[in-house]
Amino acid sequence: MPIDRLILAAALALAPLAPLAAPLPAQAQDAGPRAFITKGQGTFGTTRMAYVAAEEEFILRSPDGKAAASVFATSYLKAGGKTAKPDASRPVLFVFNGGPGSASLWLHMGLLGPQRIDFDDPDHPQTTAPFHTVANADSPLDVADLVLIDPPGTGYSRILADGTPAMFYGVEQDAVATVQVMEQWLARHGRMNAPKYILSESYGTVRAAVVARLLAGGPTQTGQMDGISLNGVILLGQAMDMAHGAAGDDRGYLGILPSLAATACHFHKVAPGCTPQGQVDAAQAFVDDTYLGALHAGSRLDPARRAAVAHAMARLVGLPAETILANDLRLSGAAFARLLLASEGRRTGLYDARFTLPLAAAGPDPVADDPAMAQYVPGFVAAWDAYARDTLKIDLPQPYKAIAFRDVNGAWDYGSSPSNYATDLATAMNRNPALRVLVGTGLYDLVTPLGTASDTMAHSGAPADRVAFRTYPAGHMAYLGRDARQALAADLRAFITGSLR
Repeated sequence: MPIDRLILAAALALAPLAPLAAPLPAQAQDAGPRAFITKGQGTFGTTRMAYVAAEEEFILRSPDGKAAASVFATSYLKAGGKTAKPDASRPVLFVFNGGPGSASLWLHMGLLGPQRIDFDDPDHPQTTAPFHTVANADSPLDVADLVLIDPPGTGYSRILADGTPAMFYGVEQDAVATVQVMEQWLARHGRMNAPKYILSESYGTVRAAVVARLLAGGPTQTGQMDGISLNGVILLGQAMDMAHGAAGDDRGYLGILPSLAATACHFHKVAPGCTPQGQVDAAQAFVDDTYLGALHAGSRLDPARRAAVAHAMARLVGLPAETILANDLRLSGAAFARLLLASEGRRTGLYDARFTLPLAAAGPDPVADDPAMAQYVPGFVAAWDAYARDTLKIDLPQPYKAIAFRDVNGAWDYGSSPSNYATDLATAMNRNPALRVLVGTGLYDLVTPLGTASDTMAHSGAPADRVAFRTYPAGHMAYLGRDARQALAADLRAFITGSLR
């Protein structure tokens, strides 16, 4: 990861929240919701500042008022100084990852927190302990307070005795719970009048879209008018269109082709002198001018035309035209990951195609055996564990669940049919003419590729003039690697301050 390393000049210790930030209510300090409060200093962007870190518990209740879930969120708040009170109008950035079933440690330790995981070589990260963290000057704490939420069943958050999985493990249920946490946090910290932003990743982009709709909802949506408006929503590795991938649906093949082309360039499998962005642009032009029509023709495409399309694709993605023809002109990310480096006995990652592992004896697990996830997950988990214990001083009996596949993901309620949840975000944008959206995608993300991100938003009904797109030299986690992280951090600052163009 980064070459530059800043020394964290902070003495983190348990301390009362005042006078550095507004006091927690009495119930959070006594027998009610638990909180672990520390304070520190750091340089973020070019700003040296003091901050408060608060690991806080929020209780979600059932319709009859019983405690149904305990949700933990980590907040970083700019300190008000010895005499000045904290600025109640300072922007607040609510953050969550995806899954469903994933905690927020990925964004926390990879991009946003005052400290982050340090991989010397992001393409070939160490996979065994000890792992290390460094001071994170790329954190946007200089422009916004941060609230990183772990939904029920993830992180330290748990469903309680009077709650059930069905109350929280579903698209709508999960979004309702997130809204409740946001409302409690805003009320507890006196920040209802602060500019509010959401930063989401992967499935979290579905959550963000539905939350945006619910916050702006009325009697037919939430049963009440919450009256909470968002200033902006940031979508990383967007996954909002759950209707993609049905039999006969070619949109996935159209959307992934630019990412395949970028990956082929990265591994020098196409013309010398290529650039990843140049390959993306060429592939997108090919999709618009030729590929869309060819796939639409299906079996009606004549053999000569089919061969011409295959040879054009070969120049873009670095595979033989014969292989492309054998795949009926349709390349999935999984097929491409096995084929591109097969002659070298390697396979690429899907979550980040820059990562490779041996092709032989590849395991069957789509996550644990993915070349990217297999290599960087141990560092994130170990770094968070040490940071939470030693720096944030979190002392809880339950283990931290980084990703809960069986208990949460496996029980998820997606409703009666797959949906494009980008329409929920479009609904919120049409209700709120000031709501802006930033869509960020890694060039080497073969799970939620950049072409699909563009297509999803283009067919959502969202006002195009309020949606900005950015790409980064990374994968699904668009902040792995110094260049990608710094570019994304700069875009976050510009988006929050209103200067992104």
